[in-house]
Amino acid sequence: MNKYELAVVVSGKLDEEAKNGVLDKVKALIERFGGQISRVDEWGKKRFAYEVHKMKDGYYNFIKFEAEPTAPAEIESRMRIMDSVERYLLVIDDQEMVEVKPEAEENTEDEAPAEEQPADAGEDESDPDAEA
Repeated sequence: MNKYELAVVVSGKLDEEAKNGVLDKVKALIERFGGQISRVDEWGKKRFAYEVHKMKDGYYNFIKFEAEPTAPAEIESRMRIMDSVERYLLVIDDQEMVEVKPEAEENTEDEAPAEEQPADAGEDESDPDAEA
């Protein structure tokens, strides 16, 4: 089973009961396709950066769950036709899979640092404009 995160933006025109009803439908949809919900974060009503379907705000919710690899396609196809869901995004939650790579050593013993040339070594002494 893979871990997923579903971001759901519900219409800002709905009252509290209707909003909770839409979220319950989304949760039931996840469980219907074998998903096990681990966490639900409700961020509340937020203003959009631009108007979406003549609305200026919506309720943001994030649902983390585990499901089989076939479940996201089924969930997305059902969410696409839900009227009260303005936007959604379902992604694989790969925070646990991120590896921290150790930084490469700057100078190793095998590599010697490049020798520096003196500052005046690059000047041309035969320059006619140079003052003597």
